[in-house]
Amino acid sequence: MKIKKNKPSSAPTDKTALTTDCSDLSTTKITQKKKISKKRNWACVVYPESLPADWLDILQKTGLQIVISPLHNKDKNPDGTVKKPHYHIILIYSGPTSFSVVQTLTQKLNAPAPIPLEAVRGYYRYLTHKDNPEKVQYDEKEIKTLNGFSILDFIEMSRSEVLNIKKELIFLIMTENFIEYADFINHLLEKGTTEFLDVAMSNTYFFDKYLSSRRHRTSSLK
Repeated sequence: MKIKKNKPSSAPTDKTALTTDCSDLSTTKITQKKKISKKRNWACVVYPESLPADWLDILQKTGLQIVISPLHNKDKNPDGTVKKPHYHIILIYSGPTSFSVVQTLTQKLNAPAPIPLEAVRGYYRYLTHKDNPEKVQYDEKEIKTLNGFSILDFIEMSRSEVLNIKKELIFLIMTENFIEYADFINHLLEKGTTEFLDVAMSNTYFFDKYLSSRRHRTSSLK
């Protein structure tokens, strides 16, 4: 007579439960993999109400190249309610850096977990919602940089982008009635963006000729 062996009570018999367990395990592995992966460029969000009083000093003393967005205090949730005011921060390390190392810094700011960046330029443009016209547009001049960060180190403008900036600079010259190249550059140093200043300084001959033409025309009308 054969004795029928009972299955151990601990063996899973519910297929749904088994699938769920595997799914959870897979998710855990993905999360762990994300946390141990190393990236050079990272980002985080911080909230003014949670920041320590010396948060800018904390960031400055890291020696990292850092970018801080304008205060996002007008963003809205899908239901129309206003989001909690916050800053976006970009952190540039000298080489690939682990999640745990970056989190050590962001925890000092009482910030949520940092995220790795694949493209600094894209996130930099998001600091003002430049490519999201449906969102509140923030002033690029309110972006703060620390320890020598320059967006020019992370971009190579296309011909069409340079042309569009040239058009905006020409409009600025007409609006402000500049006739001297020095006054034009001084204005950009004080109030312009890094990209605008780069285009102006990289096209000295063009803008100098344009300004001198305006100057001569102004003189002839007197």
